[in-house]
Amino acid sequence: MTGVRSSTVDGVVTRSARRTPERIAVRYAERSWTYRALDTAVSTAAAVLLDGHGLHPGDRVASYAHNSDAYLIAYLACARAGLVHVPVNQNLTGDDLTYILRQSGSALVLTDPDLADRIPAGFAVCPLRDAPHSLLGELATPRPFTAEREPAAGDLVQLLYTSGTTALPKGAMMTHGALVHEYVSAITALELRPTDRPVHSLPLYHSAQMHVFLLPYLAVGAENTILDAPEAGRIFDLVEAGQADSLFAPPTVWIGLANHPEFATRDLGGLRKAYYGASIMPVPVLERLRERLPALAFYNCFGQSEIGPLATVLGPDEHEGRMDSCGRPVLFVEARVVDEHGKEVPDGTAGEVVYRSPQLCEGYWDKPEETAEAFRDGWFHSGDLAVRDPEGFFTVVDRVKDVINSGGVLVASRQVEDALYTHPAVAETAVVGLPDERWIEAVTAVVVLRSDATEQQLLDHVRERLAHFKAPKRVLFVDELPRNASGKILKRELRDRFAFLG
Repeated sequence: MTGVRSSTVDGVVTRSARRTPERIAVRYAERSWTYRALDTAVSTAAAVLLDGHGLHPGDRVASYAHNSDAYLIAYLACARAGLVHVPVNQNLTGDDLTYILRQSGSALVLTDPDLADRIPAGFAVCPLRDAPHSLLGELATPRPFTAEREPAAGDLVQLLYTSGTTALPKGAMMTHGALVHEYVSAITALELRPTDRPVHSLPLYHSAQMHVFLLPYLAVGAENTILDAPEAGRIFDLVEAGQADSLFAPPTVWIGLANHPEFATRDLGGLRKAYYGASIMPVPVLERLRERLPALAFYNCFGQSEIGPLATVLGPDEHEGRMDSCGRPVLFVEARVVDEHGKEVPDGTAGEVVYRSPQLCEGYWDKPEETAEAFRDGWFHSGDLAVRDPEGFFTVVDRVKDVINSGGVLVASRQVEDALYTHPAVAETAVVGLPDERWIEAVTAVVVLRSDATEQQLLDHVRERLAHFKAPKRVLFVDELPRNASGKILKRELRDRFAFLG
């Protein structure tokens, strides 16, 4: 009777295949898959993984590969076979890669041929594509699949490793039920429709592209295009050809698109929905994008891996007057703002955001202490510092660990960054606290310039807009800011790099 009531990740594709079997589900490069063909491929791949590689339900299978249709099929096949999928950033190498493979206990690594030599010795490897006996090649001959035990909503389906911006990555244990709830939240809050034509260009190992967009769009039966990377020219081509009208990208990619020499001249009127998230979008940048494309509907998506990852959304009709807000909680998320004792604070007061939701992970893989620290008093503690207004909109002030203690006064780096972004010479910036004998932590701006400007000019600019104690004590110029692959700036790395200045 358990299976009668369960909803699984792979099941959302099966339902779409039964509704619209001949509709195109996915395009990648020269290949395309109807929903019927995709569902059949998932079953064949599930049989290959279990029968051809000696795996059993509950085993962890890592995917260390580039974007492709094969990557998507492998994830869905793991879900159907009762395996636990472990998406791994394909930019990781050496100790970072070895840590995740070993910590997860992966029994098999699915990879692309050009990445295979990076896999440490001792791990079984299977090529996803472009190689003899690849998983994609096996799909040419459909195989019958019968599950040893049908997965249930409460079974683990994925270990989502956190970004590791402040510590070693932790594997958030996601169940089928948690992710299906998150898909419904995404469909509702982001107004995903079968008639949309989304393009998916961010890494599929990252939870935002896979779980906020690709899988929810497959659930509603849309036609999806997967790209290798967010290449501006290719995206512009798809929009002009009428093959793309919906795009998700972190602020760093939107900045790149807006700065592209063809952005002002290409016909991008077919782009209807613009989704951003993964890191804070500087308000001045958003204003420039809206000025260029006034009819484009912008959605701000906010959350973290542990909640699937969508927690709040700011819709296109909610931006006016609250451009820096991340919106209100989605359908299956309850959120509040608390002080250091876990007591809810009044609206307008900064505190840590905590969540209750069926979208939440079960904890961190093999890390009971970290799990107990994050899940306490009946709530999940996010580590994000935010303010809630009387209408229920949240504005993220900072990460709790990124707040700067300057002379005993707490300074939110986000506010200083927004002030810097209003200067025309600033392309990108990150504000951190560096050790200082006098100030405890000195507010320090690390800046990438788009045109000439001096440190004093930027300091004066900020002091005209903020109280002097919030203004940077110094400005450091760099060619680029360090980021992880999801676009988040690695402030920990900046603090380490420039700690000697304290």
